[in-house]
Amino acid sequence: MAPTMTDRSPMPIAVFISGGGTTLRNLLEKIERGSLSVQVRLVISSSSKARGLQYADDASIPRLVVRPRDHATPEAYRDAMFQPCRDAGVELVVMGGFLKHVLIPPDFENRVINIHPGLIPAFCGQGFYGHHVHQAVLDYGAKLSGCTVHFADNHYDHGPIILQQAVPVLDDDTADTLAARVFQQECELLPQAIQYFAEGRLHICGRKVSVKP
Repeated sequence: MAPTMTDRSPMPIAVFISGGGTTLRNLLEKIERGSLSVQVRLVISSSSKARGLQYADDASIPRLVVRPRDHATPEAYRDAMFQPCRDAGVELVVMGGFLKHVLIPPDFENRVINIHPGLIPAFCGQGFYGHHVHQAVLDYGAKLSGCTVHFADNHYDHGPIILQQAVPVLDDDTADTLAARVFQQECELLPQAIQYFAEGRLHICGRKVSVKP
């Protein structure tokens, strides 16, 4: 008989960050409340100045700084990011506000999840991150924005979509107010997608991802 979620230990994950670490903080809070069945084994930052590293330190989570410019090729950077994940026994990598492009090794295909503050395929791709997304939404006059959780592949914001949540764009919105409302949804959508993965409920067929009951 296969072990159930109540039988097995929390799924080990790594979190990649680049800045403030608010997504990491949210995941740690969900874990603390018992609503997310994972253990953060490792945090890797693309910058030594990332404020999110403090959340890792406060939670006694091993953390590394791996900068793209310190590696001669994209493949060397990929290896420097993912070998520590293998060594830590990580089953899933979560990109939480991770702003660098990193190649996904074959053994981590469909095992890297990213959160994007927009409704892919709109307002996504290279250069569309953070407030750049929200300002582009406002400049275009879109009536809906939102967030997308997807599997990461070797292209920006391109892998199979797991979950999406729409957010209305209000007439008096600024990039800041829209960002805050989208982030509220991100804080629920990303943990939900991670939990589905941990429970083995995600079925991937090409670009289509379904959630099994």
